[in-house]
Amino acid sequence: MQKRVLRILMGIGYRDSCIELFKEEKILILPSQYIFSLLLLIISNMSLFVPNSVYHDINTRQKNDLHVPHAHRTMYQKGVLYSGIKVFNALPSSIKTISDNPKKFKTTLKRYLLSHSFYSVDEFFSESKP
Repeated sequence: MQKRVLRILMGIGYRDSCIELFKEEKILILPSQYIFSLLLLIISNMSLFVPNSVYHDINTRQKNDLHVPHAHRTMYQKGVLYSGIKVFNALPSSIKTISDNPKKFKTTLKRYLLSHSFYSVDEFFSESKP
């Protein structure tokens, strides 16, 4: 629906790509809006989450990531808190390090999501892998 409205407003054909238009108009695509909202929820409730460094003293790259709880139920794995932890851990480290400053985090995250224009959450996860 977002693509359709953008195509009508910009007067482009239905076969033309909209990715550059979303970037030019600074519009977050729906999956990017979901990621943005999910991460803002995680940041605003950071006291509910525990970093990996609490569970072990080994100096690893993931020591500052949030600890992912063991979940056997698919319903819990698809929930907001579990998904939020996974999305937060998939962020680039440059964005994760500024999570202490919510205002700066929000602007940096929005800039990152606008520059990449993810069409799905899976695309976000595949982009974040080294």
